[in-house]
Amino acid sequence: MARAAPRYQCTACGGVQAKWAGRCPECGAWNTLEETGTSSSGPRGSWTGARASEPVDLAAVPAENAARRPSGLDELDRVLGGGIVQGAVVLLGGDPGVGKSTLLLQMLAGAAGEGLYVSGEESPAQVALRARRLGLAVEGLRLLPETRVETILATLARERPRIVVIDSIQTIYSEALQSAPGSVAQVRECAAQLVRFAKTRQTTVFLVGHVTKEGALAGPRVLEHMVDTVLYFEGDPGGRHRLLRAVKNRFGAANELGVFAMLEAGLRGVSNPSAIFLSGRGRPVPGSVVTVTREGTRQLLVEIQALVDESHLGNPRRVAVGLDTNRLSMLLAVLHRHAGVPTHDQDVFLNVVGGVRIPETAADLPQLLAVWSSLRDRPLPEGLVAFGEVGLSGEVRPVPAGQERLAEARKHGFRTALVPEANRPRRTVRGLEVLGVRRLEEALSLIRER
Repeated sequence: MARAAPRYQCTACGGVQAKWAGRCPECGAWNTLEETGTSSSGPRGSWTGARASEPVDLAAVPAENAARRPSGLDELDRVLGGGIVQGAVVLLGGDPGVGKSTLLLQMLAGAAGEGLYVSGEESPAQVALRARRLGLAVEGLRLLPETRVETILATLARERPRIVVIDSIQTIYSEALQSAPGSVAQVRECAAQLVRFAKTRQTTVFLVGHVTKEGALAGPRVLEHMVDTVLYFEGDPGGRHRLLRAVKNRFGAANELGVFAMLEAGLRGVSNPSAIFLSGRGRPVPGSVVTVTREGTRQLLVEIQALVDESHLGNPRRVAVGLDTNRLSMLLAVLHRHAGVPTHDQDVFLNVVGGVRIPETAADLPQLLAVWSSLRDRPLPEGLVAFGEVGLSGEVRPVPAGQERLAEARKHGFRTALVPEANRPRRTVRGLEVLGVRRLEEALSLIRER
């Protein structure tokens, strides 16, 4: 049977061409023609699996909570929103060697023979060797070494697994397209067919995705819109700890965080990550401060370190690892303007210990306290924790979940908390002295007095 000739559609104007060209003949845009094709696996319907073609009354649609089942990994369940949802499609991305295949193989090993592992990158012997090294009970776990999506879908329809792992989506191809595996058209088409299968058969599908050198998921951005959940697995491959972060979740809270420790027997969840991130702290040293950051529903105590040194360059360096470098430059200007602490001739380096990335503004006040401490070579008081947003006019603004942050700090033995005045509780917190401040200069004045 002859295969349908490919077509190329312009992403700018939508025009369709019979062959590829660097410039669209209709609108003149460059590099916008992408291959499209007609799949022979079935009709092109909705990715949600809906069969109704007529509008329905939304009030008559039953709003039922999604049924969940435990994955066997508590930290993975936390990030997913409480467990694996039947019929959901999860996209897992991360750097090479960070442990994506290990995590999903451990999950399938506890699925009691209801999972299927589709390996497009590794041979069956390599997968078996990893499972043996991890000491997993793989009886009943089925393995399919295949990269053709039509064969994969036929096998899934025959085997009917509850959970499917596709490792990875960049290695899967469809015969309906002539482009190579991993291209934009192939990734989009194969993902669309897998998503359609998951919704119509109520099968949970985990897609492993490659990342670019910038850290974003490779392939078309529409891939992240098609799936229900997008997870990023972060961490230094040479280190011990791994962070699993949800950036999109239709069945739970986004920005949830799971912490794993990579051991010889595989990944193990860390139930109290604050103790891990603070385990290396000793006596107070200049440039070190502890803050409470919020990741989803979890409060984390992390240490921010600053090093301020005289610069011999025309433009002093501003380096922030785990923090926003542009925001650091803005905060240093606020520190000079409203607190009289200049750093225009100093190199400023900031680092979040443990590889944690802090995207929220609650780390503004701790950053400035660490910079001031390093610049003045003066340690901050022992047992101090701080959080708060700093505005351009020098005011210290409140942050969400102030009570929960203070409770986490008290649980780990901190005795003093420097927080925005609006976050100071009305009642005295037992065992914790809470100092509320309204402006940055007021916060530095309290630190000098102690």
